[in-house]
Amino acid sequence: MVDNLSATSRRKAMTAVKGKNTAPELKVRKQLRELGYMGYRLHRADLAGCPDVAWIGRKTAIFVHGCFWHGHDCPRGSRIPVTRRDYWQKKIQSNVQRDKVNEALLTGDGWKLLVLWECQIKSDARLRCGLEDFLGPLFSKHG
Repeated sequence: MVDNLSATSRRKAMTAVKGKNTAPELKVRKQLRELGYMGYRLHRADLAGCPDVAWIGRKTAIFVHGCFWHGHDCPRGSRIPVTRRDYWQKKIQSNVQRDKVNEALLTGDGWKLLVLWECQIKSDARLRCGLEDFLGPLFSKHG
């Protein structure tokens, strides 16, 4: 498949991709509110990997990963752009390595982590169950 955008247009499109408050993140936060899990903080830069959602006192965090950007093994995540393949393979691989390092740092410090993939949260029911399974045993909903 050939890229139908010019290099300038492609660069502009790729730089417009947000790193925070993405649609998948907003969906997760909406579910957290509906389930009654409050008191979290967003995008804590003082924590390894800057988790999307974190309960600092409980050492609990959630990362919401885009499948493409974080190299998920689903069809969307395993797709590499046709143009500049070497660049994208290196970029995504470095993201994967950085994620592993950050997860190791946090878990080594006693943090409990949940990684939610973009493809996994398309179903509201699946997302809801995943959040309840992860958060339910860790603390009461309204704390």
